[in-house]
Amino acid sequence: MAKVAFLGLGVMGFPMAGHLAAAGHEVAVYNRTASKAETWVEAHGGRAAPSPQEAAAGAAFVMACVGNDDDLRAVCLGETGAFLGMGKGAIFVDHTTVSPAVTRELAERAGALGLGYVDAPVSGGQAGAEKGQLSVMCGGAEADFTAAEPVIAAYAKICRRLGEVGAGQVTKAANQIAIAGLVQGLSEALHFAEKAGLDGRAVVEVISQGAAGSWQMVNRYETMLEDEFEHGFAVDWMRKDLAICLQAADEVGASLPVTALVDQFYKDVQKMGGGRWDTSSLFKRLRAAG
Repeated sequence: MAKVAFLGLGVMGFPMAGHLAAAGHEVAVYNRTASKAETWVEAHGGRAAPSPQEAAAGAAFVMACVGNDDDLRAVCLGETGAFLGMGKGAIFVDHTTVSPAVTRELAERAGALGLGYVDAPVSGGQAGAEKGQLSVMCGGAEADFTAAEPVIAAYAKICRRLGEVGAGQVTKAANQIAIAGLVQGLSEALHFAEKAGLDGRAVVEVISQGAAGSWQMVNRYETMLEDEFEHGFAVDWMRKDLAICLQAADEVGASLPVTALVDQFYKDVQKMGGGRWDTSSLFKRLRAAG
């Protein structure tokens, strides 16, 4: 068991930190909205800290799951940032989806302070976080990963090191690229079936058992057909992630034409007022088009 800090108690971080407490770790939590940290402590015990620095003090591992590059810089390097509270040899584990560039920047700063750094973005959504069944893709020094992996295991169904610092974020970009294309393909299939006068549920029952089957199909087709889009990762966050994907693709010389197109479709969804709808709302865009 370890002394752990968890920074960021959103829809992902709140249950992830809860799994750490349930596994027997000594957990201190920080959230920008302090009342949420107090609510977490009421549910799980542990300690709420008024700053990342105080949460990190004495912790062997500091986990973060915040919003974007700027949020991550703030919790790491701000006036009361976590790096100021961490002792030499402690390891920072970042579960936020951010750019590989900021990951490398912060890992370099951590290294200069004698800290370990593992970038460890996750996939599986809110449901995966609540069930402790996330896929965790990691980058960092092998020794840092080896030390952190048993702690991450509290909420992971799979946790793998893909390479040095930044490899986790690059892998998460690949994950989001795959999801974007899958959701658009599923949306078009359901839209086509409806337009052709077929029962969408019956169509999915058949095609999901063959080569067209996917997690997105099994878990999202029902709510898509019911015009319900409050069940997962928000469009606003997906566009943030796709911007990271497209920028990283430019840096490495990869061509992502479908991803760029789907990003624009999500922009259309935002214009419809659907920034907080889940990513399957690409189907609603097609329905609205007639």
